[in-house]
Amino acid sequence: MKFRIGSGALAALALGAAIVAAGCAGGSKQDEIVIGVYGSLTGSDATFGQSTKSGVEVAMKQLADHQGGRIGGLKVRTVNEDDQGKAEEAATVVQKLINQDQVVSVIGEVASSRSLAAAPICQAAGVPMITPSSTNPKVTQVGDYIFRMCFLDDFQGQTMARFALENLGLKKVAILKDVKSDYSVGLAQYFTDAFTKGGGKIVGEQAYQAGDQDFSAALTAIKARNPDAIFIPGYYTEVGLIARKARELGITVPLLGGDGWESEKLLEIGGDALNGSYYSNHWALDKPDSVLQGFLDAYRAQFKSDPDAIGGLAYDAAQVLFQAMEKLAADDPKTFAALGSAKAGTPERKAALAKLRDLIAATKDFPGVTGTITLDANRDASKPAVVIEIKGGRKVYNTTIQP
Repeated sequence: MKFRIGSGALAALALGAAIVAAGCAGGSKQDEIVIGVYGSLTGSDATFGQSTKSGVEVAMKQLADHQGGRIGGLKVRTVNEDDQGKAEEAATVVQKLINQDQVVSVIGEVASSRSLAAAPICQAAGVPMITPSSTNPKVTQVGDYIFRMCFLDDFQGQTMARFALENLGLKKVAILKDVKSDYSVGLAQYFTDAFTKGGGKIVGEQAYQAGDQDFSAALTAIKARNPDAIFIPGYYTEVGLIARKARELGITVPLLGGDGWESEKLLEIGGDALNGSYYSNHWALDKPDSVLQGFLDAYRAQFKSDPDAIGGLAYDAAQVLFQAMEKLAADDPKTFAALGSAKAGTPERKAALAKLRDLIAATKDFPGVTGTITLDANRDASKPAVVIEIKGGRKVYNTTIQP
């Protein structure tokens, strides 16, 4: 889907420019650093934003416990914004975070469409944006201030195509995609390219839109093509409903998907209809990794529940940002101090943000909870993917696919 800035975003840009031009002081104080976090705290995929917020909160609690909540002597504070799952609103809240709250970096979004709406604003302002979970390749192509902690959709599509061909022995797959989602459209294409290149055949393709409730016509058309499986590169709400309807129509083949399925709500919505399905993901909770298990212990102690991978990626994004701040404070205290004292748009502020950007870009072999993170020349993390199988109403690790 081609990216266009809506009227709401244009209004926000104008408002932000006016704030800077008038020299309005924002919400930050000279002795603190503010980090913006934005996501879908409400809406049909609200767990994405809530998980992101929770993952950052674990990192903030650890910073408070070990360093009094400070880096380089400056207090670190977060401001959370809800974009309601809307691209236009993502642009609006990020503009507000930059110009009103004076954030030094932005963490978000999960949905690629919303990251694509916000990234041009961060790039223009020279404020580093780290998307924990947006997998569409176009996101970091916006500019050199945009980073990501997760693998990309081209690899994710190849992962599921290879898994379908080599692990499940499938030859004929149908696709049901969300035509209004950059993520879904892109992932469907990458899967198709890899699956057909490997000798498989796409026997049918149907479409839906986020918010749809009735998938009978699309699934009936797919059933007539007699596929070995259905690839559904969507988000968990619609995927759960599609799974239930598919089983009601007598479709028993495996359902395949990507990390947009990852939510605690997936099984709640889809129930037993999801048994025998598979999706690519960033981690498996039962992986015996000390860094991952340490995070899980901290998360469970703080929230009394298990995190999903979205929360883990957000935690990694915050820790990578903290590491860059720590290094800037140690190497260049005067420039670091400008992050807390210089206002948005000033030369001192721009110079400090540029150095912070450079240090984030230099991230190498960082021990994240979702894997070791080294950012490449395109500011993307190269990582393996795991495949989760849904079996007996539980998410079970199946295999790891290397890049």
